[in-house]
Amino acid sequence: MRRRSNIEVFSLSFLDCICCGFGALILLLVLTKTAEPVIFEEYSDNMESIVAKLQEELFDIRGETYVLNRDLLTRKQQISEEKIKIARLQGDLSAIQGQFASSDDDASVQNVLSGRLTSARQKLTEEMQRLQARQAALPAPDNTVGGIPVDSEYIIFIIDTSGSMFRFAWDLVKQKITEVLDAYPKVRGIQVMNDMGEFMFSQYAGEWIPDTPARRKAIITRMKRWQPFSNSSPVEGINAAIRIYYAKNKKISLYVLGDEFTGPSISDVVREVDRINRADSKGNRRVRIHAIGFPVQFDPRAPDNTTGVRFATLMRELCKRNDGTFVGLSSYTP
Repeated sequence: MRRRSNIEVFSLSFLDCICCGFGALILLLVLTKTAEPVIFEEYSDNMESIVAKLQEELFDIRGETYVLNRDLLTRKQQISEEKIKIARLQGDLSAIQGQFASSDDDASVQNVLSGRLTSARQKLTEEMQRLQARQAALPAPDNTVGGIPVDSEYIIFIIDTSGSMFRFAWDLVKQKITEVLDAYPKVRGIQVMNDMGEFMFSQYAGEWIPDTPARRKAIITRMKRWQPFSNSSPVEGINAAIRIYYAKNKKISLYVLGDEFTGPSISDVVREVDRINRADSKGNRRVRIHAIGFPVQFDPRAPDNTTGVRFATLMRELCKRNDGTFVGLSSYTP
């Protein structure tokens, strides 16, 4: 009897095939897992760029919407204002039509009114003729105070704020400023500068201070402690005032208050002022220049009165050439 050979189910070849199969499956899984993040990352980058682009377009649309809404609101306001104007005009038109209708209905009243108007015009003409004859017989009005013309609509003070003025004449300076302001009951603008061209009120630099009782009082109050640097020469302040404030349609007067002139040349100053404050075809200067001289340098305590004499000489000439008046005070007594 032939003996059967034993067959091994799990032979080496079988195990080899099984291992190769598992290895292939593992390799496929590894390749599949490593490829997925790359593909996902590519899709993620594309999505981010698309979202960023859409957000940018959204912002643009919102900006355009804001502009359109603003324009729409403006148009609505304009339409509202136009409707109000139309309503007012329609009301005026109705009132005028009513007046004409009533006048057409009552022609007799219109005739009576016309007769009265004609009579009133005749009486008015006769009265005007009598007033004109009386006015011609009266002397011409005098627009001067103490010999100083006060017909200007704008006034500028140029004040010497040197130590000599502040120590000896400051109370008198405040009094003279008050007197000048009183001579002008109402003007259109005031300005206060020192002899260097520095403004008393910096907030009004280059502009006009409104003429009100409160502002006039503020000027005098500020004088009590206002002492900016001064070189004891009014030239800089005069030139600055003319250059900044001259205007063809304004009557302006400068009031220079000081006690001395320390500049090198009087004639150079006169020529410079003539250049910037030139006369028109009728010989009238751009601005009037008045001056008040204080006798500080003639005080016995002063070492020398040369600068005081030079100030009086300079301002007398400037006032004469620029339609103004020079007043020299002889004492500190009011």
